[in-house]
Amino acid sequence: MSEPGELILEPRGGKAADACVFILHGLGADGRDFEPLVPALELPEDAGVRFILPHAPHLPVTINGGMVMPAWYDIKEMSLDRRVDEPQLRASAERIQALVREQIEAGIDSRRIILAGFSQGGAVAYQAALSFEAPLGGLLAMSTYFATAAGIRLAEANRGLPIEVHHGSFDPVVPEALGKAGFEAVESLGYPARYRQYPMAHAVCPQQVVDIGRWLSERLAR
Repeated sequence: MSEPGELILEPRGGKAADACVFILHGLGADGRDFEPLVPALELPEDAGVRFILPHAPHLPVTINGGMVMPAWYDIKEMSLDRRVDEPQLRASAERIQALVREQIEAGIDSRRIILAGFSQGGAVAYQAALSFEAPLGGLLAMSTYFATAAGIRLAEANRGLPIEVHHGSFDPVVPEALGKAGFEAVESLGYPARYRQYPMAHAVCPQQVVDIGRWLSERLAR
């Protein structure tokens, strides 16, 4: 599985980064898909937040007739069980974890690193964050599902990880039931989780952008 790199957005005004937010895109997109989100979050002027938007590798996707496209893993069927290629998903999560370690080695406190993901990217973010060996700052799961809930090895270091789960009430791609199931799974495991529902389809809406900006500001406040 190739690793096509990532888009890195440094803090405005030349400020040195002392926090990092990873945003993982959905199926068929790339890191640039969430580039417009960054300024829309309206983080404080002095926020030293580096955004890293990785690109998924190109893989054949079964539900799309085997067409090769940007994908974190293969989706084998679109049922509510959402059967996926878990080894590919875990490999993608391990790649993200390696990028997180690079940020820690560069001097970013792990507790000021947040993982966010949309759709497929959210499933990878669940796996990467909850199995990471050092305490992180938060997990944002957008319009997604917890694909590896049954087999993940949870890291004790992140047992208190704050988790935000966002989902659209009219999502035709990832039914809201899957988003709620992911939220209920982490809540039942004792994580401090919050669920937000938005009147939208498989997308990101303006009110959600406001909420994300506020949440990131809270999580990364000095």
